[in-house]
Amino acid sequence: MAPATHDALPILDRSGDVPLHAQVAALLRGFIRSNKLAAGAVLPSEAALCERFGVARSVVRQALAALATEGLIQRESGRPATVAAQQEHRRLVQRSTGLYEQFAQSGVALQTRVLAFARAEPPADVAAFFGTSKLLMLERLRHVADAPLAYVRTWLPVDVVPGLRAEDLTDASLHGVLTRRFGLRPGAGRNQIRAVAADAKLAKLLDTTTGTPLLMLQGQGMDQHDRPLEWFTTWHRAEQLVFDVDVSNGHESVHPRLQDGPVEPAEPAGAVTPQGQHDPLARAQALVAELSAELARLRGQA
Repeated sequence: MAPATHDALPILDRSGDVPLHAQVAALLRGFIRSNKLAAGAVLPSEAALCERFGVARSVVRQALAALATEGLIQRESGRPATVAAQQEHRRLVQRSTGLYEQFAQSGVALQTRVLAFARAEPPADVAAFFGTSKLLMLERLRHVADAPLAYVRTWLPVDVVPGLRAEDLTDASLHGVLTRRFGLRPGAGRNQIRAVAADAKLAKLLDTTTGTPLLMLQGQGMDQHDRPLEWFTTWHRAEQLVFDVDVSNGHESVHPRLQDGPVEPAEPAGAVTPQGQHDPLARAQALVAELSAELARLRGQA
């Protein structure tokens, strides 16, 4: 495959405080993503990048090393770097464990940017859940290696989080902050998963196109005292996420994860055991099949 052109790459800022290698890495990162380079696309050689940016080879090597650490490119000695296959992240959907903690436990650094945090008028169903309209609305954008993964909108009761600030939640776990500062631990709750199409706002936030299929997780959670704690809606980039389903007798839970392989064929919905009882595994597989079918339908419309 021919090396990707880099004529559109801007020049470096040599008067600022940002190191040259960090600037080169950022420019290459943006170039790869904005041009939607496929896995295997060949980047210019180290020598060509040195000439293009007017920097020493050590600067280029530092920049490429950073991109390799992020999993964005692959490097082999004596050969130009190539774009790596897109990393597929995993998430376990549990009431007691949030996205931040799950990624931290798996060694993946999840970045969180707070977009909005203020009193707002909630929708009627949200107000009914909390029994009040005195709520805070929190909007966050979550990234992995600077690539947007999920947009989250959360409603919290004003009275239970006095003094909570937006800066407290930057690159932090909301559940962790609620537990440490306010003694509030997530308890029972109910989650729903739907396949939806990205509107213009979501497409811009998640760096995709309008109509792209997204996986939407919506949940209402109580605290350890069975009092309403949060109402959240999370829109995930569907091509980066898989929902794992753990099944045991009398219990089912759905776990989102970054996809790392093909989805196994699902059994027909409503399958029953030879004894005539509903099989939890079949029900879980039916959920996966329904999500897959809806994603396929949305992709066909995009």
